[in-house]
Amino acid sequence: MDVRNRKNDEVSVFRMPLHYPRYSKEDYQDMPEWKLDRVLADYGLSTYGNLAHKRDFAMGAFLWISTHNPKLYQDKS
Repeated sequence: MDVRNRKNDEVSVFRMPLHYPRYSKEDYQDMPEWKLDRVLADYGLSTYGNLAHKRDFAMGAFLWISTHNPKLYQDKS
């Protein structure tokens, strides 16, 4: 998918690497900015913004609820 930004005429292309990143929340919180930029760039995602924004974005994009922990799915009522 090729998306052109009309504001500054940049082109963004989403790329799906062969493997999905397997970092934990703690890994993203401790990851240096250069490595976080590399992970985002590998998937064709934006590397703009400050370090906190990039970490939040990466965690939102790559972290999923674990299906191996049934307690996460129990009704809390």
